[in-house]
This record gives sequence, structure tokens and C-alpha cells, in this order.
Amino acid sequence: MSTQRLGIIMHGVTGRMGMNQHLIRSIVAIRNQGGVTLSNGDKVMPDPILIGRNAEKIEALAKANGIDRFGTDLDKALANKEDTVFFDAGTTQMRPTLLAKAIKAGKHVYCEKPIATNLNEAVEIARLAEKSGVKHGAVQDKLFLPGLRKLDMLRKAGFFGKMLSVRIEFGYWVFEGDLQPIQRPSWNYRKEDGGGIILDMVCHWRYVLDNLFGEVQSVSCLGATHIPTRWDEANKPYECTADDAAYATFELKGHQGEHVVAQVNSSWTTRVNRDDLVTFHVDGTHGSAVAGLQSCKAQSRVNTPRPVWNPDVKQTMTFTDQWQEVPDTQFYDNGFKIQWEHFIRHIVENEPYRWTLPEGAKGVQLVEAALQSWQERRWVDVAPLKI
Repeated sequence: MSTQRLGIIMHGVTGRMGMNQHLIRSIVAIRNQGGVTLSNGDKVMPDPILIGRNAEKIEALAKANGIDRFGTDLDKALANKEDTVFFDAGTTQMRPTLLAKAIKAGKHVYCEKPIATNLNEAVEIARLAEKSGVKHGAVQDKLFLPGLRKLDMLRKAGFFGKMLSVRIEFGYWVFEGDLQPIQRPSWNYRKEDGGGIILDMVCHWRYVLDNLFGEVQSVSCLGATHIPTRWDEANKPYECTADDAAYATFELKGHQGEHVVAQVNSSWTTRVNRDDLVTFHVDGTHGSAVAGLQSCKAQSRVNTPRPVWNPDVKQTMTFTDQWQEVPDTQFYDNGFKIQWEHFIRHIVENEPYRWTLPEGAKGVQLVEAALQSWQERRWVDVAPLKI
């Protein structure tokens, strides 16, 4: 067995997601395990160079994670032919420009979502990647969550019968900053800086819905800016110009051609009274299931109880105890790391890979449809996207 090097330019990894999920829990973890194993038993060892604007911060991050190469000059990094992959987890507004620069430099590209702030730019960068012949991918991490993998296993086994509906509840209370320290960056709440929960989350819901439950056909969405004032990193108040909650309904064409209705609530202004920060409830004619990030519980048709509606009598049934846990029958690794390994195999040995930039563009398409629905207060159809 041999080990080959894969040079990766990593941009935007000083932020929360870039640092924790992509650098530490993915690339560093892959390096620590001895690389990515190919189909013939050979190994691929990622050799990252960290690029960022703050020289001190990027140097400290590199040294803390045993990475020898770092810098602030992206153009110089892109000019190095020994590094063949470019990854971006920086700001959404800059992403199309950076991806285009990397593609024109001949690099394979991989990036966080959304791939752009608008559909025109998303389609343009996806077309450029397709025409250039480079390998390309967009993060679709939720597909690899243990809870959703169990849910998908139930679907593939025919557990649900005819799928009827999906309910997704996502979110938690994000502190305003006046009483407790903020736990999300202030740009998230400024539209002019690429903020807003619709842009942030609806692109996730597109690939989750399409892959697990059915192709999105139409959307009705109502957004809101519930908290008008927050405090920034300097503890100064600022006006919130972006939506912090979204209440959406989607019509889907299920995998068996059935009509499926999905209700999705996304909010940074809700207090959690559920088993996880996100839950997925699926109802079908033969069974139902509820999944979180890690767990999944199910209730089949024959195990469905027969409750009696009587508001004058105290409820004696504990409905949450009537579900069966789907067991862990395999090891579930970090979802971001799994997708990185797939992408690396796609680059090195051409392993089939479907989480591409055109798929990322579909997410931006649904974002625009949701925003249009909110603005015009109506249902918006989602046409097949041609790249």
C-alpha cells in the first residue's frame, strides 16, 4: 500500500463551522487516522494550507492543529500547482468570486453552503465548474446525520408505506446580547451582510427534502424579524435587518410519486421543548418516525395506540413512551468528515459523487422562491433547475 499527498487550500477556517467541523473534526481527524483509504487499499493524506486575512489568528490555528503551512496570500496559494483543491467556508457574499478564481486556476473546489446569495450567481458558478472539468462539491452535511440515516433506512425498507407528511422543527433561542453573551455572529442578522435564516437554512431543507422525502414542487413561506435590536461583538446595539424566523410549507413529489406535504419551522427566536435542536417527524400509511441529530424512534401501523379525545378527563397515555428506538447497528462518524472522505475519493479515484455545485444551486433556488413567497404572500412553484 502506498500513500499519496493531496494539497488542499483551506480558506475561511477561522470561523465557527470552518474551524470546528471542516478543519478539526474533518481534515485534522482524517490526518490523525492515517488518511483516506481508497478502494485498492492505498491512502490519501490531506496536506492543508490555511489561508486567512488575520495572520496571527491563522498562524495560531495552524500551530494548534499540527499544520505546518499557513498564510494570508490567496493568490500565491492558488498559484501553487502542488495544491490541487480549494475549499471555502468564508462569507457567502465572497464565495462565487473565490470559487471562480480557484476554478480558473485549475483547482477542484469544495465549499460550504449556500454557494451564493442569489440564484444567478449560483447557476453561473455551477456552470463554470461543469464546463471547466474540475471536480466540485457543496456541503450537504445533514444527509450524513445518524438520525437522518436511520430515517432514510426506514424509508428504503418500505416502513412508511405511502408517505404522507413531514414536519421539521429547527432552532433555539439566540441571545440578543444585552443580558447574555451572543452565541452567533452579528452578521447573521444583517441582510446587507448576507444574513437571514431563510438564506442560511432553506438551502439545507432543499437537499434534505429532495433526497429523503421527495422532490420539492412548490413553497409557501412567511419570514419574520421578531427581534429588531441585538448587540454585536463589541457589545453595541444594532438594528436587525434580516429574518430570524421562517415558517414554510412545501409540496413534494415523493419517491413513489405520492403527494407529500412538508411543514418546516426554522427559528432563532424559539425556546426548545423537544428532544433535540432539530427534529424530523415523518408520517406514512404504514408507520411514522421521529428523528433528531443522533436518534430515531418509530411507531408502526400495528403498534399505533387508540387514544380517546375527552377534554374533561386527565390524559393517562404517555404517548412518547409508545415509540420504539431504532438501534445503532453501525458506527456513525462525523457527517462533515464523511463527506470530505467521499470528495477526496471522488478527486483521486473518481468515486461517484452527487453533492455537486448544481445541487448547491438548487438550494439557492429554493431560498429565492421562499423569499418571493414571503414578499408576494403566495405559493411559488419550483421548476426543475437547468445548469
